[in-house]
Amino acid sequence: MAFNHSCCRFFVWRWHSLSFSAHVDVGIVNGTEAKPHSRPFMVSLQKNWRHICSGFLISDRFVMTAAHCWKNEKLTAVVGAHDLRQNKGSVRIGVKSYHMHPNFNMYTLQNEIMLLRVTAKDIEADTVCSVAGWARLSFKGKKSFRLMEADVKIMKNTECKNKWKDKFSASEMICEDGGGPLVCKDTAVGVTSFGDPKICNSHERPVVYIKISPYSMDLFHYCKC
Repeated sequence: MAFNHSCCRFFVWRWHSLSFSAHVDVGIVNGTEAKPHSRPFMVSLQKNWRHICSGFLISDRFVMTAAHCWKNEKLTAVVGAHDLRQNKGSVRIGVKSYHMHPNFNMYTLQNEIMLLRVTAKDIEADTVCSVAGWARLSFKGKKSFRLMEADVKIMKNTECKNKWKDKFSASEMICEDGGGPLVCKDTAVGVTSFGDPKICNSHERPVVYIKISPYSMDLFHYCKC
């Protein structure tokens, strides 16, 4: 799988610039309490039910955090929490594997970032997700210069396979009947791959997305400082 080199340099630069502030425990200075459950991508990383570090979901299977947060110990990712003293609305998810940036330097703190692979179920059929983008609002219609959004439903893998035959791979792809980057429960899960250019928003020829989760680790392995 090929990646754009300039894009990789941007990611690496952003990781480097974020690392130094992440290592210093300054709290949320001058902060105000967030509206409960308004930031569902936030994750509390915990050891023995005690908060260790914050992280955030970058896909349905990966949490990004600072590399110093892991000291060869088992962590649990708590998703959907607001008040850590209560369990209301939160889910505890086991961490399957830990992946530090290959060039992390604990002395200089360069590349001080890591991914945690968490256990997660595939998105179920009929789940309502959202798409957004700048594109035509109908087949052969006018282009929109304003960002548009819409709700879509996830299709069954078997149904999508019947529509697209050998072009569709259930392990790497997901189907819905709209278009644009796919977001489910405030988490990016898919990137638009292909569809039928002659039929838009069709149940007969659904849009196919590449799942993000199988490729998240490739950024670490491919983008090296």
